Amino acid sequence: MIWCSSWKLASAVSNAGGLGLIGSGSMHPETLREHIQKAKQNTDQVFGVNVPLIYPNIEEIMQIIIDERVKVVFTSAGNPKTWTGHLQSQGIKVAHVIANSQFVSKCEGAGVDAIVAEGFEAGGHNGREETTTMALIPAARKESTLPLIAAGGIGTGRGILAALALGADGVQIGSRFAASLESSGHDTFKQAIVDATEGSTKLTLKQLIPVRLIRNEFLQMVEEAEQRGAGIDELKELLGRGRAKKGMFEGDSSNGEMEIGQVSALIDSIKTIQAIFNELLAEYKLALGALRNENQYDF
Repeated sequence: MIWCSSWKLASAVSNAGGLGLIGSGSMHPETLREHIQKAKQNTDQVFGVNVPLIYPNIEEIMQIIIDERVKVVFTSAGNPKTWTGHLQSQGIKVAHVIANSQFVSKCEGAGVDAIVAEGFEAGGHNGREETTTMALIPAARKESTLPLIAAGGIGTGRGILAALALGADGVQIGSRFAASLESSGHDTFKQAIVDATEGSTKLTLKQLIPVRLIRNEFLQMVEEAEQRGAGIDELKELLGRGRAKKGMFEGDSSNGEMEIGQVSALIDSIKTIQAIFNELLAEYKLALGALRNENQYDF
């Protein structure tokens, strides 16, 4: 959710009844502080910050989170043991994002408060194993009794119900919120999400850090480079700096990274967060009611 999940989106999600997260991965430390303070001004509900542990300035980022008394942190892309204990000593709840069930034991060993299991369908950075949410959630549930949050490919009420049936305690939604009015993504990026169909995204750059992108000229260049056997250094040069910002925040649909999940094929409109929440809840209740009615029959 880098370049999409600003204070505006996070506070709107929290106001609607969810747990809004500010995406710190695209923010300089002082920018993050500004977004945390603005979120406080726009919601009296709990919100959190997502922190990719591989990013620079991590010590400064964590200190800002502590100083601003953020109550929840979601960590990703790194060892959960590095920061969990320190954050918890400051009264902060910690969830860690994993892409395969092998990391469940590391999360438990680190003492995290919750695990986010993110399947192959997810947008942005992803797991090399390509384990789908359908397979990952029951596998993670088998390994742990910790609160389990399902992520990847969930953008409908039916999807929420399916995740709970697989053993999750809750869900994390990204792509559907990226295509909201409160998202800080560029309008061109939001429209690309709406226009996406099945097959419009692909997991690529697995030699570096796997990332799911909308197909465009940049992705085509990456594919051509990989097909001719390009090494890590060439791919890094091709990627350069600021590709995600160029695509998602500045709206360069040809040369930028446009990170989004497979569920984008189901997104056909750009709405407010509250309207999206209303739709999710209504569809969830409808699907749950249908299952209960079906279970009344003796087959």
